[in-house]
Parts: sequence; C-alpha cells; structure tokens
Amino acid sequence: MKKDVSIGFIGTGVMGKSMARNLLHAGYPVHVFSRTKSKAEELLNEGATWHDAPDELVMHCDVLISMVGYPKDVEQIYLGSNGILQSAKPETVFIDMTTSSPMLAKEIEAEAKKHDCYSLDAPVSGGDIGARDGKLSIMVGGDADIFERVQPMLAVLGTNVVHQGESGAGQHTKMSNQIAIASTMMGACEAIKYAERSGLDPNTVLKSIESGSAGSWSLSNLGPRIIQENYEPGFYVKHFIKDMGIAIQSAEEMGLKLYGLELAKALYSDLANKGEENSGTHALFKLYE
Repeated sequence: MKKDVSIGFIGTGVMGKSMARNLLHAGYPVHVFSRTKSKAEELLNEGATWHDAPDELVMHCDVLISMVGYPKDVEQIYLGSNGILQSAKPETVFIDMTTSSPMLAKEIEAEAKKHDCYSLDAPVSGGDIGARDGKLSIMVGGDADIFERVQPMLAVLGTNVVHQGESGAGQHTKMSNQIAIASTMMGACEAIKYAERSGLDPNTVLKSIESGSAGSWSLSNLGPRIIQENYEPGFYVKHFIKDMGIAIQSAEEMGLKLYGLELAKALYSDLANKGEENSGTHALFKLYE
C-alpha cells in the first residue's frame, strides 16, 4: 500500500493519538476526528487534517481506522443512522482496532460488503508504550487478501502483526490476550505487595523475578509504575472491565467458564467503584493497600 493512500483516524485518545502520529511520521496523509477536538490538536499541529464528523471524514479516505472506547461507540460509528459506511467510497478499507465484540465485527463486515467496501477487525495489545513506539501486537480478522493490502501500513503501528482468520478472529484473539493479562495483573500486584510487606525492596525483587519464569510484560512494564505510585493510564480500568465482560459473555456462549477472569472482573469492578475507573489497570494494586 503506497503512502499516497489517505488514512482516516477516528479516536485520538491515549492509544489513538500515538498511532495516528506514527502514520503521519511514516508519510501517510492522515485525516482525524475525535469527539473532543482538543485531544487532536497535537496531531493537527503536526500535519493531520481535521473533520467535524465521521461521515464527512470518510469521504476523503481510502482506509479508515477506528480506535474508540466501547462496542456501542463502534456500532454507532459504523452502523448508526449516520454511519460511515453509508458515506464511504467503494473499495474503502475499514479497520476497527477497538477491542470489541467478535459478533459486531461480523456485522460490520457484512454491512461493508453491501457498500462494496472491506472490513477488518484488528485489536491491539501493548498499551501506551507500544502505541508510542510503534511496537503493538496487532491481531487481525477478515479477508486475507485485504490484510495483505494494508499490512505495510499496519507494520508502522506494530511489530507483531498476525492475520488470525476470518472476520471476528482478531477480536477472539484479543479476548485470549485479555484473559491472560487479567490473572497476570493480579499476580504482579500481589507479588509486589508481598515483597513490600516482608521488608524487601520491591525494586531489587523486580530485578530478580522479571527475567525468570515469573516474567511478564505487566511485571516489567507496569511493576515499576506501581512501585513509583504512578497510576496514569496506559489502559483504563473502565475499558479493561468492558473487555472482561465481552470475554466472559463470549465464553458463556461457547459453554466455557473462566474462573480466574470472573475473579479479576469482580476485583476491577470493586476498584472502579472506589473511584479508580480512569486509572491505569495496574491501579489494582490499590486494593491491596
């Protein structure tokens, strides 16, 4: 895919802003829309083009990426009364990178086909650091030929870009990712709290355990933030609760009970009720204080 291809980007929050910036720096023309224009000001100063509404933005794009908060936002953007599919040029490729419902991904693909367009579901993992550094893991569902067409563009955003299968497969893969993270985050918080309570320096404990069999991305990247009491979001608690809800519902539809995930969701719901819904997921540590 050549860099004269125009890219639309909807959603310039913690993750989306860095992702759109990386596309700009790679030489792609980028058109942006966000519900709060001030969140896009930095991108506009760097050369992005602003549009006042998604259905206006999409008219100028060959590829449109969405990175928003909730499945309801995704549904409104694509399938609402003023949904972008109705205003798109034929052959437009839509890439929803929001963590959303596998079933919704299938609905969007079916609707896109009615308008002679294409749709991929491509949720990501790697948090704010991965988005900033262009080192996200990107899990893609949808037509393999369309994936190959946009793969060079996705390679600007991530270093681990994998086509997982048909529409919805990217979202199912992200659910597997979130299931693994949920229990890992509980373990990281409990390990650091145990180290503190036993009188150890958690920084030196972290040096010993992060490179061994207990090592994980959460321990290495979020462990230091916990120790520094820096709970700024790389990924919001409220969005993680949303993801866990999707995973539990999808698992129930397959007749699968996820004991660890249900416990993690209960803990995170308690954390949100204590006023921490806009903190980073590592703020789970506060429950152990």
